[in-house]
Amino acid sequence: MPQLNPDPWFLTLMLSWVVFLTIIPTKVLAYVQPNEPVLASTDSHKFGSWNWPW
Repeated sequence: MPQLNPDPWFLTLMLSWVVFLTIIPTKVLAYVQPNEPVLASTDSHKFGSWNWPW
């Protein structure tokens, strides 16, 4: 049964896992966000009432 022969696909499987486990995590962990997060102020906003003209 040729489906059980690992020779054609085993090297491709191993190389893809090497890429997934070595190259991709280093690229993801090296990502820097363009804007540093800033804490929101704790001041409450005071909204005035909206006086309709009618």
